[in-house]
Order: sequence, then structure tokens, then C-alpha cells
Amino acid sequence: MKVLTLALLFSLHVGTLTPQKPLRQPTSQLSKRAKGGRWYFAASGHAVYCYGPVMTVPGANGELQKVATFCRDGSAVVPLKD
Repeated sequence: MKVLTLALLFSLHVGTLTPQKPLRQPTSQLSKRAKGGRWYFAASGHAVYCYGPVMTVPGANGELQKVATFCRDGSAVVPLKD
């Protein structure tokens, strides 16, 4: 009888004896920056709400262009109207 009890105990999966830790929910970059955004006027003529800083980057034609970063619509960079 002892042999059967020991065999049963050793055949149990160790993971079932220990409680499982809850999985962490992945956080996106936007959820970390949920506070402190501003509205900007995009070059396309629409208003966009962005959380990141405004930066000046070189455009496709070589001119400098102001862009807003980390916007609510999921865009990383949105060109702004001057």
C-alpha cells in the first residue's frame, strides 16, 4: 500500500501543487503616456492628440519639418502644419 501511495505522489505533476502566478498584461507605449497630451494641427488638415514631444526632423525634400510624436491614433510621427 505504501508503494502505491508513493508511486501516486511521485507521478503527480509538480506544477499542479504550486499556485500559478498571474500573467502580466503587456503595456503599450501609449498607455504609459496616458497623461499630459496636447492637440496639434496636422499637415493633412486634421486635429491630432499626441503625447510625445514635438521634434524637428528633415523631410523627404531636405527641408526641416516639425512633427508630433506618439499620437492617439497609433501614429508614431505626424507632420504638423506650421
